[in-house]
Amino acid sequence: MPLYEHVFIARQDVSAQQVDQMSDGFKSILEENGGTVSMVESWGLRSLAYKIKKNRKGHYVRLNIDAPHEAVSEMERQMRIHDDVLRFLTVRVDELDPNPAALLSSRGGRDDRRGGRDRDDRPRRDRDDRPRRDRDESRSGSKPAEKPAEASAE
Repeated sequence: MPLYEHVFIARQDVSAQQVDQMSDGFKSILEENGGTVSMVESWGLRSLAYKIKKNRKGHYVRLNIDAPHEAVSEMERQMRIHDDVLRFLTVRVDELDPNPAALLSSRGGRDDRRGGRDRDDRPRRDRDDRPRRDRDESRSGSKPAEKPAEASAE
C-alpha cells in the first residue's frame, strides 16, 4: 500500500484532549477502510504564519499513514466537513520517517535564529557596545564637528 504523511491544523480554541480525540477519529476512519496509522505526533499549539478563519494559532498533528488511496480520500473528505480543522496536507512518500519532527527537537526555535534573549534571559548584547551615535560617526569616516573656539575680547 502507498505511504503518506499527513498534517492537519485544528482551531486554537479546541483543547488538546479534543485534538487527540479528533486524531483518533481520523485514525479509525483509515483503519475501517483498510489502512494503518504507524505514528500520531502532536506538535502542540503553534503560531500560524497568517490568520486562517480568524485564528492566529493552531494545534498541529502529524500522522504517518499506510493506507489505500480511497481511505485517505475518505479521511480528507471528513476533514473538509469538520468545523475544527483549519487546514490539512497529505503527501505521498517513499518511506515513512519514524523520527520525531525536527521542529520538536530544537526548543530554542525562532529566538535563537533572530538573536532574541540568551538562555539566562539577559538581553542580547550588540556586537559593538559603543553608543549608536558613536558607531554611526565611525562608519562615515568623519569626526564630529567641534565647537569653534570663542574669540577672547581684549
